[in-house]
Amino acid sequence: MNWFGLRSSRGEDKFEAWIKRLHEQRVASGQTQPVGPCPDEEFLRGLAKRSRAISLSDARIDHAATCPKCMSRIVALRNGNRDRSRKLAYALAAVACLLLTAGLFGWLHIRENRQQALALAQPVSKTVDLWNADTNRGQQTGHLQSVELPAAVVQLTVILPRFSPSGQYLIAVTRKEDGTGVVAEGLAPTVSSGQQLKVSVALDLRKVKAGAYFLCTTHEQDQAAYYYPLQIK
Repeated sequence: MNWFGLRSSRGEDKFEAWIKRLHEQRVASGQTQPVGPCPDEEFLRGLAKRSRAISLSDARIDHAATCPKCMSRIVALRNGNRDRSRKLAYALAAVACLLLTAGLFGWLHIRENRQQALALAQPVSKTVDLWNADTNRGQQTGHLQSVELPAAVVQLTVILPRFSPSGQYLIAVTRKEDGTGVVAEGLAPTVSSGQQLKVSVALDLRKVKAGAYFLCTTHEQDQAAYYYPLQIK
């Protein structure tokens, strides 16, 4: 049986308990003097580390169990191992904290740079009038004539179709009519203007290639998405 590295359900180190019993047996039998020479340092280190390469039938263990000098060295080595384990655990925890902090600051830095770039860019004001557009849900586009947006930072005001509910709207530019391939989006509440409801969002389209896209409006509550053909110039 190999007790190295095992602990009982009560937390007792079974290896140390075994050494203690072995010593008590030697004393009870009158064997108070260690038998044979002291083992070398390598063996004592292995014993302190509870190396599985050492068999419990090894006669050198019998010597160590009754030798004050060997036992003192084993205790010192085991205490040193515990100290190194603690220091290693503290070092790993410190490194993890540093990496987490660095990652957080890096993410905040990138986000801040993007926000600053968006703020510094001169926005182009555009209005899309959907007041008289059809409001077919899903993948059926409404009737919208020649809607164009530039490849720039656009301050877009969308006049919603008549009878649209008030509240928060997600305004997005997508590559496909099923809502996939979002290239820009913004969330904002409606603002009343007479009978009309308007939503104003900032869309960064500077890196969007010219071509055909879709303008998508989604209400926060019913999540109904409406798609309108759009050209990026």
